[in-house]
Amino acid sequence: MADEALFLLLHNEMVSGVYKSAEQGEVENGRCVTKLESMGFRVGQGLIERFTKDTARFKDELDIMKFICKDFWTTVFKKQIDNLRTNHQGIYVLQDNKFRLLIQLSAGKQYLEHASKANFR
Repeated sequence: MADEALFLLLHNEMVSGVYKSAEQGEVENGRCVTKLESMGFRVGQGLIERFTKDTARFKDELDIMKFICKDFWTTVFKKQIDNLRTNHQGIYVLQDNKFRLLIQLSAGKQYLEHASKANFR
């Protein structure tokens, strides 16, 4: 429980710090998003490398997605993915209905009408 609280505080401070630098004119707002994306990509890449170093190679994309949904997500977020969808053309959508890093942004439904709706059959 303490680890989760520390992680959430660190995450909030990192995002806040990057955006404060934009408000002070040090960086453009678009660059903040790029900086956060690159930080997230690098952290995710490092975690995946660490978690998969002792596992056998994955046979195909489906094995990779199963690993992410079951093993990786459970280890990092203490729960499995709520839903995994695919259009069978290499596009996968992972759905976590209570993703803890975004849950604080808005508990309301004010942005629901702007959310894109993916059509997967």
